[in-house]
Amino acid sequence: MSRSGLLLSPPPDVGLSIEASHIAAARLAWRGATPTVASHTSEPLAAGVVTPALAASNIADMPAVSRAIQQAVSRLGTRTRRVALVLPDTVAKVSLVRFDKVPSRQSDLQELVRWQIRKSAPFPLEQAIVSFTPGMRPAEGGQEFVVAVARRDVIEQYEQACTQAGVHAGLIDLATFSVINGVLASRTAPSGDWLLVHVAAAYTTLAVVRNDAVIFFRNRTEEDAESTLVDLMHQTAMYYEDRLQGGGFTRVLIAGATGAPGGTDALLRILEERLGVAVEALDPRASAALLDRITASPELLATLGPLVGILLRERRAA
Repeated sequence: MSRSGLLLSPPPDVGLSIEASHIAAARLAWRGATPTVASHTSEPLAAGVVTPALAASNIADMPAVSRAIQQAVSRLGTRTRRVALVLPDTVAKVSLVRFDKVPSRQSDLQELVRWQIRKSAPFPLEQAIVSFTPGMRPAEGGQEFVVAVARRDVIEQYEQACTQAGVHAGLIDLATFSVINGVLASRTAPSGDWLLVHVAAAYTTLAVVRNDAVIFFRNRTEEDAESTLVDLMHQTAMYYEDRLQGGGFTRVLIAGATGAPGGTDALLRILEERLGVAVEALDPRASAALLDRITASPELLATLGPLVGILLRERRAA
């Protein structure tokens, strides 16, 4: 969910993610044409300092968050004033909307999108930031758009925390969108229909992507969970086959999940049995190399996935 316009300066090489339990940061460097994670760090947050939510205040202790951001950025080995910021999926509502005809003027399209989502928005649109990007083009014509809606004051809290830490959030996006962008930037980017399962500490997001267009997006928080992840996967697979004319997933990727019972490997086996296809753990090294001195633990790879993705997205935007 980007709030940046045309990039008038070089894109940042530092990505920052804010979660309920910690703040993570990574710096991307380039060795020729190869992006490389040059440094990374993580700062813990006390319980209750950050509570990612759609329609409530997210940051209870602004000074604590700002200090953690400042400490994380300072430990990357470079001075920076601009960062790309990754936020939890739960700070926004994501919808897919389709139009038979798309206005040629951007201002008219913006009004059409806002009118379409007004009734389903969880708060008045006057209080909202609305971001959208083109999705797939249905065979029968028209255009689909992926729309993210967040409360303006919620996003401004995260921006304020960055500002007080001495950095500017030039690009803001959701964690799962950032993971998707990282996958699409990899040397082995999937083609056809593929499924991403993003398991974070407090939520799970499933996204079906057709080549490079998101065609399904569902987020489930731990508080409103009425079924297990396996059941959710089964429901998604059935919807994909029945409503999206799915012919089968070419790849299934799982991101995060390091805190799942039994770890990522146990979850992979369960999902493979239910879906009947191979499931891979996301490895951001397919998109950006790591310096030799960096140990690629499963926890680190899970943390780097969204950070690498948002930084590579910024490079493509430039």
